[in-house]
Amino acid sequence: MSDAVQLDIEEGVATITLNRPDNRNALTTEMSAAIVDAVEEAEDSEEVRCLVITGKEGTFCSGGDVTAMAELMSGAAELHEAVERIQHETSRAVRAIAEFHLPTIAKVDGIAYGAGANLAIAADITLASAEARLSFGFRQVGLAIDTGTSYLLPRQVGVSKAKELVFTGELLDAEAAEELGLFNHVFEVDFEARAGEFIEPIATGPTVALRTSKKLIEQGYDTSLRDAQDNEAAAQAAVFATHDHEEGATAFMEGRDPEFEGR
Repeated sequence: MSDAVQLDIEEGVATITLNRPDNRNALTTEMSAAIVDAVEEAEDSEEVRCLVITGKEGTFCSGGDVTAMAELMSGAAELHEAVERIQHETSRAVRAIAEFHLPTIAKVDGIAYGAGANLAIAADITLASAEARLSFGFRQVGLAIDTGTSYLLPRQVGVSKAKELVFTGELLDAEAAEELGLFNHVFEVDFEARAGEFIEPIATGPTVALRTSKKLIEQGYDTSLRDAQDNEAAAQAAVFATHDHEEGATAFMEGRDPEFEGR
């Protein structure tokens, strides 16, 4: 894995940290590929019960690599092939977060711009500091949206609001992004500590049940109520047999907090 990204696994939490603050954690092809590698490593780990993505030194991700764009314009690389390569890698990174099988949390401190904004909202839950800023400002560099904006953003804010945010390139502060549902929670003080407190019950929860619930919600978004209920019934039969269900039921009967093991 490239040093552009750090992966730490501790107490069930796989934390991916974007580690190029000198270029505001821009999604170079190296950075994007490293995110995918980190997600794949987390997928393979039996210790992992949830995944967190964050950025180093007060910046989440400033979006696409503007230097690479300038090189394209100068003819330093063959235009069509270079655009395809950049798009392929950055889209893979966003998709890797969106498709991770366990709960995912983005911790946004500072700017999340363009493709970086997609990386943030691709997570199941997005937590933000008071300094967080979010923009889908592809227009600012004369580009159309990419890396999944057309899929992710309307599902969060609706079609009309998505068009407004894209057409204007508005830079949303943390409060405005929270009001639109793009940030689940904004922690104005002690961001790291409060985000950790939020993540802890997810990381120590009934992992199989949470993983299954995540899949069911994603399936249910585009299906009928009857099909959703059928899918839930089939899934529940499998989850019913897990150790964590037995522990949860026993703890409930005994009037104590359950101690889930993720199995």
